[in-house]
Amino acid sequence: MRLRLLSLLALLTLVDCATAPTLYQAASAPGAVGYWETPIESDRWRVSFHGGGGANLQQVGDLAMQRAADLTLDKGYDWFRVTEREVDGSEGGARPRVSFGFDSANEGSGAVGAIGVGAGFDLGGSARSLTVTVEVLMGHGPAPRDRDVYDAHAVRRSLGAQA
Repeated sequence: MRLRLLSLLALLTLVDCATAPTLYQAASAPGAVGYWETPIESDRWRVSFHGGGGANLQQVGDLAMQRAADLTLDKGYDWFRVTEREVDGSEGGARPRVSFGFDSANEGSGAVGAIGVGAGFDLGGSARSLTVTVEVLMGHGPAPRDRDVYDAHAVRRSLGAQA
């Protein structure tokens, strides 16, 4: 019984480690780690970033914003306004769990029983699936001094160094 439990824990640890790290890159396939964008109009785009195991909301959000800035500059614009934000998935965190078990066996002339109680919590603290999507409207010239308007050059300097 103890060997089965240790084997299961080792397998779960390997599976958790096998998740792709979150890197600033184009997604290679649907559901893969990375960014993708969809044109809505010539100056309006939907930009998404899907994080890998261990990614948190701030990291995935920053990478989506970095892609929005890079795309804005690649398209010849100077600034962008975030018109919509969406988060798909959620961060994990310490979720307490309690489990109970009972086992019995016949040994020789009598039955033997055991009861077990266990408590634990998730130390990973990360989502298994976390995607941030922003819809952006791009513009030329100096960035308006409005909420949700970002200078693409400043975002690239600030967030690009973190990738």
